[in-house]
Amino acid sequence: MTDLDAIDSALLALLQNDGRRTNRELATMLNIAPSTCLERMRSLRRRGLIVGYHAQVDLAAIGRTLQALIAVRVRPPNRAVIDGFRAFVEQLPEVLSVFVVSGGDDFLIHVAVKDTDQLQALVLDKLTRRKELADVRTSLVYEHLRKTEIAPL
Repeated sequence: MTDLDAIDSALLALLQNDGRRTNRELATMLNIAPSTCLERMRSLRRRGLIVGYHAQVDLAAIGRTLQALIAVRVRPPNRAVIDGFRAFVEQLPEVLSVFVVSGGDDFLIHVAVKDTDQLQALVLDKLTRRKELADVRTSLVYEHLRKTEIAPL
């Protein structure tokens, strides 16, 4: 963990809430010179604290109104099988996130689809056709809350 002072922490918070703010806006909000703000941002990127920027898309607006978490167990549970299955699910267009986990399951897969028919097709026509799949359980997501600001501990 890289030490962060108050300005770096505040800069990270501002960028997480709106990554489109200009350097001049950020500098004004932080009460620092624009050149100082720019150097701070460069330093945060160089040190790996900022790893990228993205646009958050409204899933319903693009026709993906149904979200689900799919718990998957594969067999045999070895590195080659885990890596192969992870590579397969990462490329599926329905997949939002892939978690490789411990415990009773090997994967938790967060998906967003148009409707239950598309979810069923994903599970039955894509996932269960994989020979390494030992078990699959699907849970519908009623509500998904996501933190937009993550502060260092």
